[in-house]
Amino acid sequence: MRWKHKTIATALSLLLVAVCAPLAHTQQPAAETLVGPAQTQRLLPPSVFFKGQSATTQIRNSGGVHFADGTYLLAVLVDTSGYSSEVAQKYQAYLITENPIRVGGKPLPAGIYGVGFVGNQFLVMDVGAHTLLSVPSATDAALKRPRPLQVTGSHGSYRLYEGRQYVTLAR
Repeated sequence: MRWKHKTIATALSLLLVAVCAPLAHTQQPAAETLVGPAQTQRLLPPSVFFKGQSATTQIRNSGGVHFADGTYLLAVLVDTSGYSSEVAQKYQAYLITENPIRVGGKPLPAGIYGVGFVGNQFLVMDVGAHTLLSVPSATDAALKRPRPLQVTGSHGSYRLYEGRQYVTLAR
């Protein structure tokens, strides 16, 4: 009889471990991770709408952040060859954020935006090309291998680069 109770207790313990182990695993937050062109290829569309036209995205020049809660902040360069020079000089990339963020210290709600580096300013525009936000950009002369667009950083503090010029992004 004693052997039967031990067997039942062992079986219940194993069942409890089998049920609780996945729950414990899902409660631990994953780390924020940077994503590059290989990962953004499945997330970003081949073309995007901005100022009444469709622009082809340059997935090879994309990046972003996959946050611990499963949401994304993504940026991708776009081909602006069909746009007027007035729009093309300001609109260089598409920015998608599923969370409110801070751009250069200023708040930006979740949304989809056209962005660009103009002089020493970083502009954020709605899809109608109306400027919503303008913040100073900085230059990183120490950046060893500048790319047309990249996202770097960790632990809630990120940089969106176009070449050596960048702006800070934070949640």
